[in-house]
Amino acid sequence: MKFLKLQSIDFMGHRKVAYGISIFLIVISVLSLGIQKLNYGVDFAGGTLLQYRFSREVSIEEIRDVLAEQGLAKSVIQRFSPQEFVIRTVKLGEEEKKALETSLGEKLGEVQLVRIEEVGPAISLDLRRAGFIAFLGAIAGILVYVSLRFEFRPAVTSVIALIHDGIVVLGLLSLFQREFTAPVLAAILTVLGYSINDSIVLMDRVRENLKLRKKEESFTGLVNRSINEMLSRTINTSLTTLLPVIALLFFGGKMLQDFAFTLFAGIVVGTYSSIFIASSLLVDWEARSPRRR
Repeated sequence: MKFLKLQSIDFMGHRKVAYGISIFLIVISVLSLGIQKLNYGVDFAGGTLLQYRFSREVSIEEIRDVLAEQGLAKSVIQRFSPQEFVIRTVKLGEEEKKALETSLGEKLGEVQLVRIEEVGPAISLDLRRAGFIAFLGAIAGILVYVSLRFEFRPAVTSVIALIHDGIVVLGLLSLFQREFTAPVLAAILTVLGYSINDSIVLMDRVRENLKLRKKEESFTGLVNRSINEMLSRTINTSLTTLLPVIALLFFGGKMLQDFAFTLFAGIVVGTYSSIFIASSLLVDWEARSPRRR
């Protein structure tokens, strides 16, 4: 199904505007990352793990209500059994631990502390380093793959668009102070794959059209035509992906909101960059150093 029958939008004619928007987003993202920084969750910032056993069957929602009263609404709660739960939260002092246990006992009945562990900063540092290495590894792997699949120029412009996506998504997480956890890192790597897929599909169409290119058609016109030919496919894919993500964002509960926000931002930014950044950079690179065909 084609939502857009109009197939003559001059995307490349507006690439300077797109560059301006991207520069603005990157500047805002870098400033936010430098000033506010990322709001690291327990996995990355360190914290306290508490395992409780209750005398009766309780729900995650009941526990979360008690945690919210203690200012710990963003804690991660995992069920071991109907009466046993693990809570991962920010680092707590002895008084705070006692206050939490007392509040749980008053609101939910008799409670027993089964286990307590501290997630130290050394472990958190290892997790941050592993996440950064995973990000670099994904970028390097994508560059090699696209270079082998197509040519060096499309590979480089696609990876630049990918880096653009990563910076902007991280900037949005920082700007809105969304909690950066292991699932959020997984979401970022997922949207990088989504973004590069969009770019690969578009570059594949450009390559196909190059074989049938008319002599009077400019490279800019060819790229523009390729984007228009793929526009319905891009919109269909983005919308069908965004709909369940939006459902998670609004109805998935607090534990899934940061994860869904990351997916939502990544899909929107990735779709934009595959059209306006990867393609625009390729057109400008070609214009500055045209190849013989």
